[in-house]
Amino acid sequence: MSVAVSRRELLLGSLSLLALATPALAQSNPLYDGDGFARDLSLLPPAESPIDFEIIPANLKKVPASFRKQLVDYSGMEWPGTIIVDPQNRHLYHVLENQQAIRYGVGVGRAGFAWSGEAKIGMKRRWPRWLPPEEMVVRDEKAAKWANGMPGGPDNPLGARALYLYANGVDTLYRIHGTNDPSSIGKAMSSGCIRMLNQDIAELYLRVPVGSKVVVLPAQGV
Repeated sequence: MSVAVSRRELLLGSLSLLALATPALAQSNPLYDGDGFARDLSLLPPAESPIDFEIIPANLKKVPASFRKQLVDYSGMEWPGTIIVDPQNRHLYHVLENQQAIRYGVGVGRAGFAWSGEAKIGMKRRWPRWLPPEEMVVRDEKAAKWANGMPGGPDNPLGARALYLYANGVDTLYRIHGTNDPSSIGKAMSSGCIRMLNQDIAELYLRVPVGSKVVVLPAQGV
């Protein structure tokens, strides 16, 4: 199988992924202090869970064959070690030697379509905490429960691992992370960035060091 993925049509978009809450919402929500969102930093859980939970492999029968991990040919120009995210086609590639790549299926949320360009992995986290976006806290009662952060663990929407993308030293707010919902792989969801099976993101986490190049191809949103 030949995969034509290259650096074509890359756009360095806005570094802002999400439209945060409007002033009207900010004024009406008690979590806002009038000038902006006010988290209680004293309540933030650890950036990574102190417990290294067991990763239970997902049932691959819930994932279409085209979105299961596989070795494919790679005809692009990126160097080995590069990650290429193709949100439009719900695939992520890790480029290897000898014109090959490991292709993973991914799920994509609105935030996963909101930015494209070149970045680097600026940070990695194991069982990371989740800080819901400000606008989500305002509109979603479940997110509001975790306004000051949800501890990492099997029920956390960021899953077992997370890779944080930075461009020019600035956090793009773009994440590649795990999921506890294998049925979301290959689909466009309502929220989140790029989600992978927990066993897949755990493997990728070990393969790519901080500083690795990431190319996010442009795509149409959900």
